[in-house]
Amino acid sequence: MSEVYAVRRGLLRDRCAAVGTAAALVSRPANVRYLAGGAPPGAVLLLGPGEDVLLCPRAPAEEPAESRPDEQLRLLVLPGPDGDPVVAAADLAETTGAESLAVEEHDLTVIRHRAMGSVAPRLTLADLGTTVEQLRIVKDEEEIACLRIAAEITDQALGELLESILVGRTERHLALELERRLVDHGAEGPAFPTSVATGPNSGRGRHRPSDRRVEEGDFLSVRLGANYRGYRCEIGRTFVIGTAPADWQIDLYDLVFAAQRAAREALLPGAAYRDVDHAARHLLDSAGHGEGFGSSTGHGVGLEIDEDPQLAPTAMGKLDACVPVTVEPGVHLPGRGGVRIDDTLVVRPEADGGPELLTITTKELLAL
Repeated sequence: MSEVYAVRRGLLRDRCAAVGTAAALVSRPANVRYLAGGAPPGAVLLLGPGEDVLLCPRAPAEEPAESRPDEQLRLLVLPGPDGDPVVAAADLAETTGAESLAVEEHDLTVIRHRAMGSVAPRLTLADLGTTVEQLRIVKDEEEIACLRIAAEITDQALGELLESILVGRTERHLALELERRLVDHGAEGPAFPTSVATGPNSGRGRHRPSDRRVEEGDFLSVRLGANYRGYRCEIGRTFVIGTAPADWQIDLYDLVFAAQRAAREALLPGAAYRDVDHAARHLLDSAGHGEGFGSSTGHGVGLEIDEDPQLAPTAMGKLDACVPVTVEPGVHLPGRGGVRIDDTLVVRPEADGGPELLTITTKELLAL
């Protein structure tokens, strides 16, 4: 994999050179991992005019081979426990002859930015912006393979839960059990805090698992994902507990399912982000449920659970092939209940079969 990380760093170096910057400092952990292969806690990556250096506040712990930093990088461990790798990187850049340094201003505090200027007063600091995040949007097949395994783990954990007795158990207990099952099946951990909402709680768009117990006739809305080798996926499903669904539950579910299918079918290279959102949103708006829908239909996933692109009404840009995204429309009726259906897919051209569905747990409205 060393050559993969070297190529990625080369692309960033080319972007910097195009705007007249010979060195760059990457501090956002996901970006460090993307370029270095591993991101020990607190580490930053300096792409210098000479060599590339990974600066760490302490010696990295022994990690599995797939999450260790690229051996082509020089590893520099700061001599004292109170040193700041960001400040040390600025000092090193100036010492090695850099005149300017592009930094991720959106990741740095004002205090750290000032400290860099104080130790390297002759170094001009420029904003790297979201250059690395933009490089991360399109995934290579190795990254997609990790996402595919994360999705398989997630489907396994959810499938096992659905085979167990649910009535009488609390939302909090179900969420903890799902996260344990993710780890049991090979995940590093959950991709994000698992959400379990039952009955009227499913009518809240942002609900944290509570001590409410599952009851007959409830909607059960579950959202979870696995983190596998740093790559994160997402799935969301809604079920009915115990009895046959009520008519209003069937109608609401069918509406959200139709909106989700429309957005999934719109996931093709060249499609505008906002058009994918519109494919789902106009169905919900037409049915009078636009206010119960969130601010976006989905988003990118990868080393973070919420990456670019954003599939939202005002989002600018068009989809490329090999971009993994979520499609997750939902309708939430406060005090009554709600439905959310959420999948992770990879954008593929029609010649390759169209969007690749990674999360395959059934979307049938099951009575559990």
